[in-house]
Amino acid sequence: MSWAVEEWKEGLSPRVLQKIHELETQVDKLKKERQQRQYQLETLEAALQKQKQKVEDEKNESAILKRENQSLMELCDNLEKAKQKISHDLQVKESQINIQSGQLNSCKKDIERLEQELKR
Repeated sequence: MSWAVEEWKEGLSPRVLQKIHELETQVDKLKKERQQRQYQLETLEAALQKQKQKVEDEKNESAILKRENQSLMELCDNLEKAKQKISHDLQVKESQINIQSGQLNSCKKDIERLEQELKR
């Protein structure tokens, strides 16, 4: 087959044959360069897809963490409100205890006074 490809060159001057050879060499070189660039392009496209997937995964992870953070903040707010309510309830009960303690002391004094009166 190569003889048929070369047949058209018969009868050409050496200078023209030299130029044809140079052009064929340049074509081969450009074909190899094109293949290398095509391979580089495919490699870069694969890397780009990988990075895009990574970014998408990170976005999804970020969204999950934001939702979890929001949930935890709401939980903290609810716990803080519960703590404030319990603290308020405790203050109310301490006030009631102080009032009852005062009433108890008053009753003890009344009892002592009444016992003193009975003894007389």
